[in-house]
Amino acid sequence: MSGFQMPKPVLAIEGLTVSFDGFKAVDDLNLYLDRNEVRVVIGPNGAGKTTVLDLICGKTRATGGSIQFDGRELTKMKEFDIVRAGVGRKFQNPSIYENLSVFENLEMSYPAGRKVFGALFFKRSAEVIARVEEIAAEIGLTGQLYSEAGLLSHGQKQWLEIGMLLMQDPELLMLDEPVAGMSVSERAQTAELLKRISQGRSVLVIEHDMEFVKSIAHKVTVLHQGKVLAEGSMEAVQSNPKVIEVYLGH
Repeated sequence: MSGFQMPKPVLAIEGLTVSFDGFKAVDDLNLYLDRNEVRVVIGPNGAGKTTVLDLICGKTRATGGSIQFDGRELTKMKEFDIVRAGVGRKFQNPSIYENLSVFENLEMSYPAGRKVFGALFFKRSAEVIARVEEIAAEIGLTGQLYSEAGLLSHGQKQWLEIGMLLMQDPELLMLDEPVAGMSVSERAQTAELLKRISQGRSVLVIEHDMEFVKSIAHKVTVLHQGKVLAEGSMEAVQSNPKVIEVYLGH
């Protein structure tokens, strides 16, 4: 077996630290994410979960440590370069263009429209239309393509925003509490959606809804005070005494 090499993680976070006025929001964190993996990060409020996403996408700068994505060091890169490198992120509140149609929202996210002047000379080519239709089918909004985005339900707006990220075909997709405020059926549909879109890409999710976590996670990481408290399958994490004490017991 000497010739066998473990596949490299798509994301390798090592010794990651960020301090805000002396308070360590993330403290010497190590996290490794594999290709095609759905990883869910859980933990009490103030554990540093959203800060980790901010650090990965370049919104916040690390005080120490490294974030390697596909062998590239992200801590030195600008936010838009990180997006171009293949990292997509969805924030808690959907940021869609409410007065545009679902089609137009997706079309605007097509990478060609992102370059300088690209948006001005953007042609609705057959390639763009095909991509929009493909993504609409993937997020379950084919029937709403020509509806105004503002008329969608809360859950559908969240799916549209995920679709807008998928238009750019990211290798790593990060979602912050994607099912907050959703109905039971929308949550189930979102779980199915995440299973579909993790084929060929890695997904990193922050979530509080334990039933949802159970239905999607390949692996769960529990953060507490900016450090990894526990990591493993949902079953292992749920029965971990430390996790029960600081998080699940409340």
